[in-house]
Amino acid sequence: MKAEIIAVGTELLLGQIINTNAQFLSQGLADLGIDVYFQTVVGDNAGRLTQAIHTARTRADLILFTGGLGPTQDDLTKDTLAADLGRALVVHEPSMAKIEALFASRGAKMVESNRRQALMIEGCEPLANETGLAVGNALTVGDTHYVLLPGPPREMKPMFTGPTTAWLRRIMGDELPLFSRQLRFAGIGESSLEAAILDLIEGQSDPTIAPYAKEGEVALRISTKARTAAEAHERIDATVSQISERLKQFMYAQDDIPIEEAVIRLLRNSMRTLASAESCSGGLLAEAITSIPGSSSEFKGGMVTYTNEMKHRVLGIPMSQLEGPGAPGAVSESTAAMMAERIRELSGTDFGISITGVAGPAECEGKAVGLVYVGLAQKGRETEVHTLQLSGNRGIIRLRAVKAAFYRLWQRLMETSGHTGMKVPD
Repeated sequence: MKAEIIAVGTELLLGQIINTNAQFLSQGLADLGIDVYFQTVVGDNAGRLTQAIHTARTRADLILFTGGLGPTQDDLTKDTLAADLGRALVVHEPSMAKIEALFASRGAKMVESNRRQALMIEGCEPLANETGLAVGNALTVGDTHYVLLPGPPREMKPMFTGPTTAWLRRIMGDELPLFSRQLRFAGIGESSLEAAILDLIEGQSDPTIAPYAKEGEVALRISTKARTAAEAHERIDATVSQISERLKQFMYAQDDIPIEEAVIRLLRNSMRTLASAESCSGGLLAEAITSIPGSSSEFKGGMVTYTNEMKHRVLGIPMSQLEGPGAPGAVSESTAAMMAERIRELSGTDFGISITGVAGPAECEGKAVGLVYVGLAQKGRETEVHTLQLSGNRGIIRLRAVKAAFYRLWQRLMETSGHTGMKVPD
């Protein structure tokens, strides 16, 4: 089954609201085995919406609308589709009773326009809205299926996962559901990863392999349609095995997680701890790792020693190391090593990690924008420093530096934890 999503709302076209509904619905439809070929955004205009409906009907079996089911005059989705199909709008009595009860409970007079939310297209199956007032619509006319859902995500999401999904499963018949697994990689760029498995991508049939980049990371989505999860996993496992043989030193998870979460899992599994000292990244590493729930057991804390004075006063790095004739400077391999070692000693953790460099926009200490050093100190081992030459603007350089730091720590944890690559412990 081929689907098109039509998001209705002038606020989407003006950029006042981000269309997160399309992402959610595309993922949900893919999980059902329904292919989304097109996504359309149209404003609150009956003429243009009618044009969008006619176009979608020529290329999709399922047209799923979000938005335009509210009480105001610019909520036109039901009216427009009903007119196009030559059908009347009728009252869904349970929804009307719910609306009337709500206003009565508030002691407020119901505005006549609120009744619009209880209207549905004649002959449709109503889709219950447990978190809002506008009833959803599902109907089939000829060879085309239509689903109308409200725009607010807090209403739309449960309506899709509940009654909409149940309705779609009924009309799909024998169509096979889609099963997918996401592989996540770090320490390698999208083009290099693609080159390493180009023959697999070009020769793919089932399962399919779809690469896409995230900043500082790369992902592959492996997908197949099958009757059972066991059958799907068997096919996907075979493809993952081929990919892992070539890229296991970069594959940090078979799950949709960022590398910082993979690091936390490994730290937790090995009962070890981490602290950080950051300069050019300005606390971005600490922010990333503390965004993982429960990470306080593994991440003891971090310091942003942005200036030379703070590197000296807080971490105890000699000023002769940081400034003056012949000094290596703050942006240097030796300073990165000292930062990692001192933060590990101060915090009493198993690992200390540091980032110092030039994020831009201008050179610093005569060193080029994008030059970054990542220090990795571990109790009982010699400190390592990795030199990076990163490209991009200031924000991208900082983010890539942090992701590279996590990758180096992930490598060390995999090595010292006895793992051989691929999936990290849950």
